[in-house]
Amino acid sequence: MVSLITPEALARVSAIGPYFAVTTGPRPDAGGFRPMADLYADPGALQNCVRTVAGRLGTNQPRVAASTLHLGTASRLWSVALACAALTGRVPDLGPDRLWWRLASSGPIDLWLPDVRELPQDRVTALHHTVATQNLAPWADAVRRISGVSPHTLRGNAASALIGAHRVLLARLPHSPQQEVRVPVVPVVHELLRRPPLADAGACGTRPDGTIAFRRRSCCLYYRVPGAGTCGDCVLNHQESTP
Repeated sequence: MVSLITPEALARVSAIGPYFAVTTGPRPDAGGFRPMADLYADPGALQNCVRTVAGRLGTNQPRVAASTLHLGTASRLWSVALACAALTGRVPDLGPDRLWWRLASSGPIDLWLPDVRELPQDRVTALHHTVATQNLAPWADAVRRISGVSPHTLRGNAASALIGAHRVLLARLPHSPQQEVRVPVVPVVHELLRRPPLADAGACGTRPDGTIAFRRRSCCLYYRVPGAGTCGDCVLNHQESTP
């Protein structure tokens, strides 16, 4: 079977936006990359990341910084995998021993996939396996161990990250003639939201523009950042009706 997930395909994915960006091929000139598995297994590395994020946010609350880092990293993983599925019909293998990360000077973490390989399962199963099972499960365990962020919050973060990725895809792909959508995004996301750890993380509906309306049953804690408010899908946002 000819692979449709090529470095060129991932370059098209990367062009969608910063959360979709992934470097492929030989190691980038700037060092500092480590396997995602190290981030999940090395408390010292994770604590350093949390301290860095806390400094950027201007907060002295490690739980807030840890939740923000968790949500942003989940968004990176869902964005790359979901965009690949939409544009190629296939899902890349983002196993934590194969996908590498480094903390960027600003914004989300940098991702590097030295060897591009696709998964043989159907799209939804492959997405759930490579993102939710292989990455988000150990990622949530690691964040909870070093920060005490609740599993309820982390499940909400994982679902919110998927919703955000699908909204960006639906907003940007139709405006790019080079991006042919092979797989409709919304049905795939609906199916993923029915599977753990996303199941019961929030209430879903459909917006007039066709995107999924989502109200999570938890809060990511970002409102505790100085000057910040609640996110649009936050359980604390009483001005937005439940879908």
